[in-house]
Amino acid sequence: MKNTNKKKGILFYITGLSGSGKTAIAEKIKHKISYKYGPTLTISGDDLRKIFNYNKFSKRKRLIYALNYAKFCKHVTDKKINVIFSTVSLFHKVRKWNRSNVQNYVEIYILSDIDKIIKLKKKFFYKGKHKNIVGKNIKPEFPKSPDIVVENNFQKTISSLVNQLFKNIKKVI
Repeated sequence: MKNTNKKKGILFYITGLSGSGKTAIAEKIKHKISYKYGPTLTISGDDLRKIFNYNKFSKRKRLIYALNYAKFCKHVTDKKINVIFSTVSLFHKVRKWNRSNVQNYVEIYILSDIDKIIKLKKKFFYKGKHKNIVGKNIKPEFPKSPDIVVENNFQKTISSLVNQLFKNIKKVI
């Protein structure tokens, strides 16, 4: 993405399994992004779910929501505001739409092992008989060629992951 359009914001699209650390990383990297690239908003899929009262979790509904999230992020970046968006949204169709429609797009994949997430009790819904859980009973469509991969095996601090991520962002932009 070396040809950044200075008249638009940048979408830092952070995706990965629920519990992988996406939102924690997004919140911690905001200051660095704002300082280097200008006004920046952090938002998560959970935030938009609450705002728009999206309360269905089927694969079909998740895809519809994810496409709406992408359109919202495009709208904000078109106003010259950066967005750090943390979302599960593990659909090829959504990431393809982003690449085709968002001019300044950086795809960041947080790679984590679901068994470690479950073992560390990162999310309550992985335990029990919950339905429509991505990675458990909805097959995730992991990114095939993200701009940046951050491996979170829960051995490093969030701060060290953020430092690693920011170095990679500066190489991509």
